[in-house]
Amino acid sequence: MLAMMKYLRDRYLSEKAQGMVEYALIIAFVVALAVFLSGGGLGEAIQGVFTDATTQINTPAGMQNN
Repeated sequence: MLAMMKYLRDRYLSEKAQGMVEYALIIAFVVALAVFLSGGGLGEAIQGVFTDATTQINTPAGMQNN
């Protein structure tokens, strides 16, 4: 009985993880498609956010202009 319970639990958990991975892949595909179809506008905006974050990280605490 315990072996059957363990089998069902393991099977359920692995399917749940698979579903989460599938949703993540779908979201990644939709985002990539949106960036491609936007003509670079969205891509440039995302790149700007990462550039600003990198600048903030690399600037010493006393040197930031807020």
